[in-house]
Amino acid sequence: MDADVDVAQTGPDGAGHPGTGTSTSTGAGAGRAGIRRALRPAALPGPFKRGPLPAALALLLGLLLAAHAHIPNRTGNLGSLAETFLPWFGLFIPPLLAGALWRRSATALLALLLPATVWLNLFGTLLTDKSHPAGGLILVSHNVGADNPDPTGTAHRLAASHARLLALEEITPQAKPLYEKALAKTYPYHTVLGTVGLWSTLPLSHTRPVDIEPDYGPLAATKPADVKLAYNRALRTTAATPQGPLAVYVAHLGSARLTPRAGFTTTSRDRGAQALAQAVAAEPVKRLVLLGDLNGTMDDRAFTHLTTQLRPAQTTAGDGFGFTWPAPFPIARIDHILTRGVTPDSSWVLPATTSDHLPIAATITW
Repeated sequence: MDADVDVAQTGPDGAGHPGTGTSTSTGAGAGRAGIRRALRPAALPGPFKRGPLPAALALLLGLLLAAHAHIPNRTGNLGSLAETFLPWFGLFIPPLLAGALWRRSATALLALLLPATVWLNLFGTLLTDKSHPAGGLILVSHNVGADNPDPTGTAHRLAASHARLLALEEITPQAKPLYEKALAKTYPYHTVLGTVGLWSTLPLSHTRPVDIEPDYGPLAATKPADVKLAYNRALRTTAATPQGPLAVYVAHLGSARLTPRAGFTTTSRDRGAQALAQAVAAEPVKRLVLLGDLNGTMDDRAFTHLTTQLRPAQTTAGDGFGFTWPAPFPIARIDHILTRGVTPDSSWVLPATTSDHLPIAATITW
């Protein structure tokens, strides 16, 4: 019948040949199904198909950590802002891990290897105690806070640290005589220039202010020296140690501000960091320490010119991240002890005073 002929035609030799009707589409469909069956063993298994979003987020986090130096600063200083809180980006890894496990996604788990590896490469050494307690020169630095309600109590706590060199930042004219009186018995030598000072059990000499350019522009040069000294924020002096002269810098760089309109504002700080780096580079004394509130972390690109010359004591000989600000719940280490020509043996954070910063300490040897 016509239906039979449409399905198949029989040739003279009795062999069946495809007709022009439904057999063509049926054969094509069977061919495609066969191809799919053949490719199925080579396709990704289920665990690799699941969780594309956690995998993408993990890769993005890894790239951010690895390429943080390339985050542009043109808009709101986003690069410096990210670098200030860079260690905290590691907190995104556990939730991403939980998401990968919940989705049973092998792809997301593999992607998490990137941020985990990069974070450990950046900060893994800070998770171990690198201190080597030994008899050395104890250094202490503390931003005592302009609004400190108890300067005398703060001074007594700092003197109890047995520091040979004690640097204070943000000293107000009202609090200066209180610090001097409270520390006089422990420290026979001291110098205060503007808002920064150094108390010492060792003789000091060749003390001078360091211009970190808190004023900038044509009017800055017109201000008298005594006016500039009143709000000076950095000094340089020489401590006479048994091992020879030690250049000591005390600095309080300009503040960083985070506002919705301007973003992360660091102009004054960055200018001061550059000026301080130039002063350090020109320092003729080989052994040098820098103590102070630098208002930034050493991961911030603004301090590259300093970190290429000096070693952070916390990174070299500390235990943990050593966050110092704000004192009630520290989230960043913006107070630092940096060295050149001496060996940091230990570095730690001291108990809180009535300042909004925590004091820091380090021991150095020759």
